[in-house]
Amino acid sequence: MNWRKFLAELQRRNVYRVAVTYAVVSWLLIQITTQVFPFFEIPSWAVRAVIFLLVLGFPVALILAWAFELTPEGIKRTEEVPPHESIRHHTGRKLLAMAAVTASVAVAMLLVQLARQAWAPGKEDASVSMTRTQSIPEKSIAVLPFSNLSAEGENVFFTDGIQDEILANLAKVAQLKVISRSSVNVYKAGAPRNVREIGRQLGVAHLLEGSVQRTKNRVRVTAQLIDARTDEHQWAEHYDRELADIFAIQSEIAQAIADQLQAKLSPTEKAAIKQSTTDLDAFDLYLRAKELIQTYYDTPNWKETLLKAVRLLDEAIARDANFALAYCWRTTAHDHLYWLRLDRTPARLEMAQASAERALALGPDLGEAHLAQALVYYHGKRDYARALAELALANRTLPNSAEVYSLAGYIARRQGGWDDALKNLERAFELDPRNPRIVNNLSGVYDYMRRYDDEEALFDRAAVANPSTRNYSQLIHAQIELAKGDLAAARSFLNSLPAGYNPDGPTTWTRIHLALYERDPEMAATVLASWQKEELVGNLGVLLPVTYWQGVIARARGDAAKTIEAFTRARATVAARLVEQPDDPMLLVTLGLLDAGLSHKEEALREGRRAVELRPVSEDAVEGPEVLGSLALIYAWTGEINSAIEQLLFLAKTPGGLSYGRLKYDPAWDAVRGDPRFAEIVKRLEPRSQKKPVNGK
Repeated sequence: MNWRKFLAELQRRNVYRVAVTYAVVSWLLIQITTQVFPFFEIPSWAVRAVIFLLVLGFPVALILAWAFELTPEGIKRTEEVPPHESIRHHTGRKLLAMAAVTASVAVAMLLVQLARQAWAPGKEDASVSMTRTQSIPEKSIAVLPFSNLSAEGENVFFTDGIQDEILANLAKVAQLKVISRSSVNVYKAGAPRNVREIGRQLGVAHLLEGSVQRTKNRVRVTAQLIDARTDEHQWAEHYDRELADIFAIQSEIAQAIADQLQAKLSPTEKAAIKQSTTDLDAFDLYLRAKELIQTYYDTPNWKETLLKAVRLLDEAIARDANFALAYCWRTTAHDHLYWLRLDRTPARLEMAQASAERALALGPDLGEAHLAQALVYYHGKRDYARALAELALANRTLPNSAEVYSLAGYIARRQGGWDDALKNLERAFELDPRNPRIVNNLSGVYDYMRRYDDEEALFDRAAVANPSTRNYSQLIHAQIELAKGDLAAARSFLNSLPAGYNPDGPTTWTRIHLALYERDPEMAATVLASWQKEELVGNLGVLLPVTYWQGVIARARGDAAKTIEAFTRARATVAARLVEQPDDPMLLVTLGLLDAGLSHKEEALREGRRAVELRPVSEDAVEGPEVLGSLALIYAWTGEINSAIEQLLFLAKTPGGLSYGRLKYDPAWDAVRGDPRFAEIVKRLEPRSQKKPVNGK
């Protein structure tokens, strides 16, 4: 075979030109289908079909180009066209022109797409949203609040409890992704529900809805499974039985849903979803207590709410001494009372430990029992290693527990394991995307690592799951801009907030700091005067007397008399608290700052150094840097400049250390501002990325 003649024949018959034209046109068609089909919600298999047909058509087009020729009389076989009548050279030029035009259109489309990606506002949000949409697993579900059809309004807690127990059972199936309770309960029963939107916000493919009707000794439960992508009902069932069968109904629904989603339950998982008590009255008491513990932060008196939960659980345990889950939740209630400083006494901690030990004795394989013990080890004893060991055991039967992952993240953060903290908290966020506590703590990790752009992107992601958090997101953006040292941007975000938006005081705190950074102590005093309570949040969320902030502002103004008056009053308040909590490092270092401001140098240095001993960075990477930063400020206020610089040099290299904006603008650091070493530290902390917001958005 003469290859030279064969190749020349391919050229003569326009096979090359057909190949080029076909490839260019096919590429353009693929671009159009991938861009346009999703807009009309045409399924992705249609795009794949177009690509398959185009690939299949390529050899066909080459064969036709070889075998046939286009003539003025129509299509004829090549052998039937005399060479002197062939118009192949004209056809070839037309094909090349068509290819050139098509290629130009394709290149233009590509350039437009690249430009949109590069310059469109919120491009990071779009990429995150796309990633979340594409990564939604098929075996994912959210259990929405059930409707209460009972005549008695008090049965609402019972209906909520049934929904919660079904959710908890499903969450024990490792092959499923199950959204946590705090992220689903906002979608109240009876309110209009946009199934597709809920699925998008929560990142799930399926939703479970239902209703509960309780009448005397009978209960009727209805459950239906919905595809969140199509709004199609996939499964429904009605259970009309004796009230005593409610435990079996919960397990049957969980098993049925797992079957529908083709998730296989291991023997361990089947054992984990068995009923926890046979006493209906104990179960009622347990559900009431559990609801109180899960919602205490929405009540005006946290301590009383948690103590009421303890009393209800005591009653439940009195009826069923083997009710392991009741012991678990009683541990949680005791732990919260201790950790939140509502009753930080050895007696309260002992009650939490005793309850956890009893839960483990009753259920050595119970994930909730190991989680309860982990809480006590972490909050009560700061024994991070044993807490992590308990969480590993809990994770075996609680694979979808956002609390397990978040607690592991909190511990890793305390230990300075920032990558592990991010990994665990990101997983917790995926399972509980509307939980503000998880979002805040994940945000804190990015903030400690000074990854401000990632922190801002997180709140944009959180807004997708929970659009109602826009105001809070704007407030956090303002605080991030303060840390980055962009005061104009911080002011823009604060100005975008509605009047009166100030949940627990962080808006006041942020406005005070902005005014101080802008060297406007009069404005800072005006903002503080609008705060009507006796305490205002300080560093790490610790509440400080308003007199402390009055003294800080007076010091920035240069009013020595007012500073002494305010700090003296604040000192008395903090000292009184230390009588009850003598080893609280945050209170102790605050006392040291107040003594430094009152020129009590020896006391200030002793208190600040003792606080660092109690909470060294090596043992607590969260509170440790904050305490050490306060000691550095004590050194600065008492004239120990070299010691202050020494601490600042360390903190500049430490996650959780002082921010660029705070050191650059806070008048509290004026005592060391003239030192060239301080200027070098500030320069080292300057953020490399400075994304500018537009109108606070």
